[in-house]
Amino acid sequence: QLQLVESGGGLVQPGGSLRLSCAASGFSLDHYAVGWFRQAPGKEREGVSCIRDDYTYYIDSVKGRFTISRDNAQNTVYLQMDNLKPEDTAVYLCATGGVHCSGGLSGRHTRYWGQGTQVNVSS
Repeated sequence: QLQLVESGGGLVQPGGSLRLSCAASGFSLDHYAVGWFRQAPGKEREGVSCIRDDYTYYIDSVKGRFTISRDNAQNTVYLQMDNLKPEDTAVYLCATGGVHCSGGLSGRHTRYWGQGTQVNVSS
């Protein structure tokens, strides 16, 4: 059974850090582009960052604060989030299998999604 499971969300104060994990089972992430998306209440889903081989992409609002990486041995992709801001509050989801990760990020034709992990940034 193909599955993506996110973890690592929580409540953090502004300026704090979290590391999200996206663990895959039932298939190998090695040859897939993987994207992180987020959705805040009342807002559309937004692509945040993606990784494809050695290429990484970030939206402008997280550049310099977020870092995406992958550990093929653990079949996991990470999103290190530093200097978090209240506007980063959202459900964060990872996705793969059709992620467009080249000069931008789109999950429009993506087959596999995790269930999401909640990130709350508040004092």
